[in-house]
Amino acid sequence: MARFGHMQWLTSWLAVVNLLFSLSSSTEIERRASWPNGPLVTSGRWITDATGATVTYVGVNWPGSLETMIPEGLQYQSIETLVSKIKSLGMNAIRLTYATEMIDQYYDNGEKDVTMQKAFVDVLGQDDGMAVYNKVIANNPSFGAETTRLQVYDAIATECAKQEIYVHLDNHVSKAGWCCSPLDGNSWWGDTFFDVKNWTRGLSFMAEHGKTWTSLTSMSLRNELRISVTNSQLANSYNWEDWYKYVQQGADAIHSANSDVLIFLSGLDSDKNLTAVVQGSALEPGTDTFNRDNFQGYGDDKLVLELHAYDNIFGTPVSSCSVIKDKLFNTGFQTLTNSAANQFPLVVTEFGFPQNESTATDSYASCLLDYFPSQHTGWMIWTLGGSYYIREGTQDRDEEWGLLSHDWSSWRSPGFTNGILSTAVNSSMAPISDDDGDDDDDGNGNESTDEPSSASFLSQSRPGLILTMGVLGIYDFFYGAY
Repeated sequence: MARFGHMQWLTSWLAVVNLLFSLSSSTEIERRASWPNGPLVTSGRWITDATGATVTYVGVNWPGSLETMIPEGLQYQSIETLVSKIKSLGMNAIRLTYATEMIDQYYDNGEKDVTMQKAFVDVLGQDDGMAVYNKVIANNPSFGAETTRLQVYDAIATECAKQEIYVHLDNHVSKAGWCCSPLDGNSWWGDTFFDVKNWTRGLSFMAEHGKTWTSLTSMSLRNELRISVTNSQLANSYNWEDWYKYVQQGADAIHSANSDVLIFLSGLDSDKNLTAVVQGSALEPGTDTFNRDNFQGYGDDKLVLELHAYDNIFGTPVSSCSVIKDKLFNTGFQTLTNSAANQFPLVVTEFGFPQNESTATDSYASCLLDYFPSQHTGWMIWTLGGSYYIREGTQDRDEEWGLLSHDWSSWRSPGFTNGILSTAVNSSMAPISDDDGDDDDDGNGNESTDEPSSASFLSQSRPGLILTMGVLGIYDFFYGAY
């Protein structure tokens, strides 16, 4: 066999390199176009996408369930800017809250949603409402007088899809307003504003509406279920047995309307108690135990547990990190281990702290943001923004727990955000490997590999890697044959 001439070899080599560039670029475009590689599913303690890659939710809360029923902060910043700020932290998810009242008003209004302009005026008054409305449309010029509240949610979901941010839709309250109190009428099924039929109707409506959102990957049943102190008739129904009855109704409503989304189950005591589910104990006062088969068609691959973890969530502030970890394990984190009767993925959908000069060195913050990544659990911090249109009667009220400043323009506590928060985000988003020392299984008694699948690896391969491998192969073909 005669050797190629230099020019002939170079021409052939460049042609093949060009082909490899084209193929690798197409692969990357195809990967991005297929985001979020859904629908997401669960297996034991893990959430995975359609490629088999493990998905860990890491993100923030974005409230939209207060009186205006419009996601907060848009009078200060555009949706694109706010989603970009979330993305800049390396996060991949938002917990977007809504009130059942928004859907109630939709039906009361002849199945027509309330406009954003009307919502602001009704809640804030004519002058203040129009002032806020005008600021919102100045920042978000695609909106106008006919833009409805649901269309604002649509716009957020669309931008999240563009920037590859998962949307977790959270039913925060029934009657719109600040949450949560045992006095607010939103506490438990049958409470003053917590109508069961309206609740399931609202879940079904939002699940159906969200089918058009590429970014929607999960929904909650209800935020912070708690005992009502204003409705004595509910005292006997606040228990695990009734909890189980109602969560099945809510989960069925979501799954029947949208079978793609994951469904998050919150427990008792303002979402700090999942013990009966995790340990498989009797759902008192009855004797039945939690059974995935009661969630027909999706109990094995669509259910996720959620937990909240504030520093006073155990009754009094706790300073010892080891004590905090023990309590979190006992109230829910056990579900991530082989010792659990029922293994599920777990996401801490709320935790947080005042954002100030001391947050960067706060022991509770450091404890949680070290523990969550070590357990490969998802988490969403409360909260993104630094103010509310109106909260508890005060317009433009400051949110000292917000990651962003009052005008949503900069980090309120840069030392915290750029320090332990960013470190935790990076740790939580890092690939999961076999040497993490977990004793988890896949929910079927088999040892978990903790390893992303080969499909996941290939889908995440960079063009440069493919190109390098290809060039080495070409070189070997032309020169190694001799």
